[in-house]
Amino acid sequence: MEFTKIIMKPDKKIALVAHDNKKPDLLEWAKFNRDLLAHHELFATGTTGDVLERELGLTVNKLQSGPLGGDQQIGAKIANNEIDFLIFFWDPLEPMPHDPDVKALLRLAVVWNIPIANNRASADFMISSPLMDSEYERLVPDYEAYRNRQIQWQKVSE
Repeated sequence: MEFTKIIMKPDKKIALVAHDNKKPDLLEWAKFNRDLLAHHELFATGTTGDVLERELGLTVNKLQSGPLGGDQQIGAKIANNEIDFLIFFWDPLEPMPHDPDVKALLRLAVVWNIPIANNRASADFMISSPLMDSEYERLVPDYEAYRNRQIQWQKVSE
């Protein structure tokens, strides 16, 4: 498979998402890393964005709440190269009514090869990486062959 290089600039576009039981963990992590986050462009779903903006004093681009479509909005931004990095503190022990949306979001992050942190340890390693504040060439599979594939259509009998 061929790859396309996508340049991630030093100032990253970071999505911050947390399930209800993990919002305090994400807030504590974001406060600890406030200075590192300050020069990046932040996006967040619903209440998470409101709390982060108020507590950090940083501008956060707020989307819908996750169950109301926020996870899908972030997924669309990933597919459109408008998000470079996903920090998603999710609760693996709590069933979510919008679980298919969560899985779709994580799937899109993998499809488009963006870094994902799902807990504090991985978020700590990623935010402190020397790659975080430098330009980075992200390799993404070239999906043109998939988009241009020939599909056989059969006429449905009436």
